[in-house]
Amino acid sequence: MNKFKMLASVAVLTLGLSNIVSAQDTIALTISTLDNPFFVSLRDGAQEKADELGYKLVILDSQNDPAKELANVEDLIVRGAKILLINPTDSEAVGNAVAIANRNNIPVITLDRGSNKGKVVSHIASDNVAGGKMAGDFIAEKLGDGAKVIQLEGIAGTSAARERGEGFKQSVTAHKFDLLASQPADFDRTKGLNVMENLLASKGDVQAVFAQNDEMALGALRAIKSANKNVLLVGFDGTDDGIKAVKSGKLAATIAQQPELIGRFGVETAVKVLKGEKVKEKIPVDLKVITQ
Repeated sequence: MNKFKMLASVAVLTLGLSNIVSAQDTIALTISTLDNPFFVSLRDGAQEKADELGYKLVILDSQNDPAKELANVEDLIVRGAKILLINPTDSEAVGNAVAIANRNNIPVITLDRGSNKGKVVSHIASDNVAGGKMAGDFIAEKLGDGAKVIQLEGIAGTSAARERGEGFKQSVTAHKFDLLASQPADFDRTKGLNVMENLLASKGDVQAVFAQNDEMALGALRAIKSANKNVLLVGFDGTDDGIKAVKSGKLAATIAQQPELIGRFGVETAVKVLKGEKVKEKIPVDLKVITQ
């Protein structure tokens, strides 16, 4: 009898191990850049969820280069990825990578930034349009209608930059802001500093700046301090550095995304797709205004 019990236990154990092994389908994730703290947090959230659910997650950094992104996707397909999570470098250029995955019958889920081409089973992101409007409404709340404002834009061609700009434009119209300038600084801190320095030289009467991410906001902050100006500065993303700057009174606010949650939702959605479950085409992640 003991022998039979032992055999039954072994059978159950083997079945359990079999289930674990079958769950080890490879989920692939390409990140636009790991030089940005926001995307590091997104990666970490995805990794935590993959570990929790028992799935292997392979992550590659595209270094803000669409050609590198395309090569990464080709590499991941060769390595046997069953599903692809893409945080695009550029919403237009990523269409080539999505097309390759489509041809190989590998489902694609986009994170934070969308793809303008190809078949994507789900897009997981904050409501960037709502976030841009929230930033403008916050400025109006502090300075009133008709304020003189500048916008620092993200990377041209990304859905995040386009949508945040669209939302901010709604506020500019609603609150009759005087938009002195709207220029790209590519979501980069150093470029935020350089662009803001140049703008302050010609638009010195600016009252508020909306930067489409915290990195540009922190760069702009240095330029504003160096110029000894008093300017209301609003960022976007709610990164650790951005929130610290808000709490210390250096930034007025940041529109906080939850990048860890975007990463976690990405893996959760990928697992559902792998199991043959139906998923929503768009999965929103909540935003909030963080102030001192």
